[in-house]
Amino acid sequence: MECISVFDMLKIGVGPSSSHTLGPWRAAERWLEELKTENCFKNITTIKIDLFGSLSLTGKGHATDIAIILGLTGENPETIPTETINGIINKVNSNSELALANKHIITFNSKTDIVFNKTFLDFHSNGLTFTAFNNKTIINESTFYSIGGGFVVKEERLVHKENVELKKEFPFPIDKATQLLNYCKAENKSISEIVLENELSLRDAETIDFELNRIWDTMLECMYLGCHTEGHLPGGLNVRRRAFDMHKKLIGEQTYNSHKDWLNTIRKTEVKFRQILKWVSCFALGVNEVNASLGRVVTAPTNGSAGVIPAVLMYYLVIENHNANFKDIKQFLLVAGEIGAIFKKGATISAAMGGCQAEIGVSSAMAAGALCEILGGTPEQVMIAAEIAMEHHLGLTCDPIGGLVQIPCIERNSMGAIKAINAAELALETDPNNVKVPLDKVVSTMWETAKDMNNKYKETSTGGLAVGVFMADC
Repeated sequence: MECISVFDMLKIGVGPSSSHTLGPWRAAERWLEELKTENCFKNITTIKIDLFGSLSLTGKGHATDIAIILGLTGENPETIPTETINGIINKVNSNSELALANKHIITFNSKTDIVFNKTFLDFHSNGLTFTAFNNKTIINESTFYSIGGGFVVKEERLVHKENVELKKEFPFPIDKATQLLNYCKAENKSISEIVLENELSLRDAETIDFELNRIWDTMLECMYLGCHTEGHLPGGLNVRRRAFDMHKKLIGEQTYNSHKDWLNTIRKTEVKFRQILKWVSCFALGVNEVNASLGRVVTAPTNGSAGVIPAVLMYYLVIENHNANFKDIKQFLLVAGEIGAIFKKGATISAAMGGCQAEIGVSSAMAAGALCEILGGTPEQVMIAAEIAMEHHLGLTCDPIGGLVQIPCIERNSMGAIKAINAAELALETDPNNVKVPLDKVVSTMWETAKDMNNKYKETSTGGLAVGVFMADC
């Protein structure tokens, strides 16, 4: 049985896309390790990278070429100062050379050595092949697939869907929601407690708390930056950042010194219903405006849907429970991560495979279930919340205008967050004995919908808004 950790579902990385940016970045890192293992690293004189399918069709707008270059130079997406990215890329382009792993310098031209093919490989829509040459002789060729959420697999793992490598057997192995509920009932534990037991089989409690704190701090800082950065997004659509203007109207004249002080300041602000909607939207928009600007975000479960979970968790902290602390944050993230894993195992979290239902839909379900538990919901009600949220995202297409993770992607995070809150509230008022549609049925339905969906609605920018709206109209 596939073992997916919470930290697989919630990864720190650089925007704008987990499948098109973080995945290819990690694939480049893995390729470098292969080259070193095969002792051909120092013999390389030139390289070529072929991008296929969705990676080729929307790779430019998703900064796939930039991510690959950064990965090849040995930069880490979790720690790279994002303000240095443009300088690194400009240096590579101006010198026409690249230092592999920051050690071995080769001739490199990003315009000719990264090839955007229009064809699709059989296994997955997001395929990329690295080829290394010694003069004109091929000394290594390796194909990877970026399968969503920053997950990367090799082509020889030909399975029916996009599985990842097994780590070890969890004490509570989970593929379906029904299995998770059975464990909760048998052990008389909440969902977060069961998930924590699984995580403890991989790492100690101190490490779990440290990493969850790091994830939350990255989310909080991302919201803070998004709400305090004015201007327009890069890429050519000339989209003005909205979180800055919304935040300025909401926060008024209050002052603070850091992203943590900012959180406490908002908690002291009296908020009415209409303002709640605005605050939640502001948080979600802020995250994804940072994402669209090659900023640092947390995949949740993807970069394109990174704003939903932090916005809903922030809602709980600033609206529902001013006394909430790290215990609540930990509980929320554990539940969210497990729900995301259930969708990944039973369906997909890749928009290139399943449309935006696989990103915003899954993130909304994750947030809804997590919020339901920390609001006092039973394990059954948590599953109901996740089901409701996904049910009302089924069939959602991925049709980014200009191949950029901006329109309609940024607004969809706001809508996904609002739906998640509503789904959690509906679940809390629902008797599990009266439920007609279980979560597992919605997961399988989502996968069937994904398979039926036309490819032009799967992150290719060849259908929907992507062709219905032209650059000149924006």
